[in-house]
Amino acid sequence: MKNKEIFVRIAAVLISALLIFAAYSYVAGGASIFKGEMEGRTVRARVIRVTDVESQSVTGESEIVTVYFKAQALNTDLRGKTLDVIQEIDKTYAFSPKQVEQNDKILVESYTEGGETQFYFGDYVRITPLLWLLAIFCVLIIAFSKMQGVKTIISLGFTCISVFCVLIPAILNGHNIYLWSIIVCIYITVMTLCIISGFNMKALCAGIGCVCGVLCAGIVVLITDKFLNMTGLLEEESIYLYQLYPDNPINLKAVIFAMIIVGAVGAVMDVSMSISSSLYELRIKSPDIKPAELMKSGFTIGRDMMGTMANTLVLAYIGSSLTCVLLLVSYNANIEQVINKEMIVAEILQALAGSMGMLLTLPLTSAVCAAIYYKNSIKGADKNAAC
Repeated sequence: MKNKEIFVRIAAVLISALLIFAAYSYVAGGASIFKGEMEGRTVRARVIRVTDVESQSVTGESEIVTVYFKAQALNTDLRGKTLDVIQEIDKTYAFSPKQVEQNDKILVESYTEGGETQFYFGDYVRITPLLWLLAIFCVLIIAFSKMQGVKTIISLGFTCISVFCVLIPAILNGHNIYLWSIIVCIYITVMTLCIISGFNMKALCAGIGCVCGVLCAGIVVLITDKFLNMTGLLEEESIYLYQLYPDNPINLKAVIFAMIIVGAVGAVMDVSMSISSSLYELRIKSPDIKPAELMKSGFTIGRDMMGTMANTLVLAYIGSSLTCVLLLVSYNANIEQVINKEMIVAEILQALAGSMGMLLTLPLTSAVCAAIYYKNSIKGADKNAAC
């Protein structure tokens, strides 16, 4: 049976990868993401030494520091070459980047004017510390969860790939955002449950409950949108996104829909799997339990979960928009003005729609479990669990 379990997990991974490839090929239409077609190009480099520093006062109020330094290119066709780079620092702002030092890893922007290429400081390389943090996270989750941790990491990888390689190209290439956001959410749900739990009754019930809960959250968004008069222009980036394709502008209201249901799918899946697993164990321990009693037990378990899960979702959205809230509160003494800002309304809608999706997932998953588990004997359930 262990060999069968391994085969099921491998099959789930292969099918997930094939679905990602097929969906990406369709939505991307032969193009590729992160093409780097902006003016100029970016080169990763290491600072060798600072050669000169100049300071200039502007209008007597601000100070511009110009740093000249040499850096060794670490990638592209310039790899190994020494570049003359310029860094300009506006001392007016407290959050200006620090002056480069020897051995700093940086990103250099190159621009060609009149046949001459100039190199300017772009930013510090921050991906290396993030990769180390990711590696520590993977080691810890594997150390604590062993094989289950490995499956979690694989499913998390497919989740990120589905968003970046399917949903984002679908939005940018003019596909139906509502449809593809739902497809991606269903894919994430089915893929995660199959890789982590396998093809069994627990995963089936959790998957049905999760998909229904996410769809309910989406319906809540669509209904409330009629009363909120949303435009989709949440912030400055929304305007740039809208102007990206003037002939066929991106539907910003659909982007809000995608943002909400993709943000909610993880919490909803957590709730549905917890209910499904709890009722599965209860069905095994009490084989004579009636469907109504099983469903009632699901409600009882769900009530204890709902408080903490709703807090998790709401606090996550509040935390992500805390800077915006602080700024709006500082400039608007009237709380009604603050709450009526569309970016704040979108955050509140995310929290409420996601929480309602979780709330509706509880009875839906309990009902599905009561119907499916009741029709299976203990032996049948044990066999499914092993898979």
